[in-house]
Amino acid sequence: MIEMGEDRFFELVSAAFDAIPDALTDQIDNVVLLVEENAPADEPDLLGLYDGIPLTERDTGYGGVLPDRIFIYRRPTLEICETEEDVIREVTITVVHEIAHHFGIEDARLHELGYA
Repeated sequence: MIEMGEDRFFELVSAAFDAIPDALTDQIDNVVLLVEENAPADEPDLLGLYDGIPLTERDTGYGGVLPDRIFIYRRPTLEICETEEDVIREVTITVVHEIAHHFGIEDARLHELGYA
């Protein structure tokens, strides 16, 4: 496990999001990216979570809803990493993975693409 302050971890999450091409981020709609200390108690090893309605499932009735949420969990990520480079890699994979869910891409396809 690596020790890393909350501010540095948040910087890495922001950098991972900023590295996504504008052509994709311009299409993200009604989503907030949140950093939480711990994963849910029923899935303590979870690194990230998308909670919302994917773009592929939205229809003309979609509107007036709270933003979708993408959670990146700090403690579980740090627990599996030994270096800052490990954290950068895991955070990048997790951010891309969860954003892909917003676009309606399922886990099986993400695994095929290397975003497990």
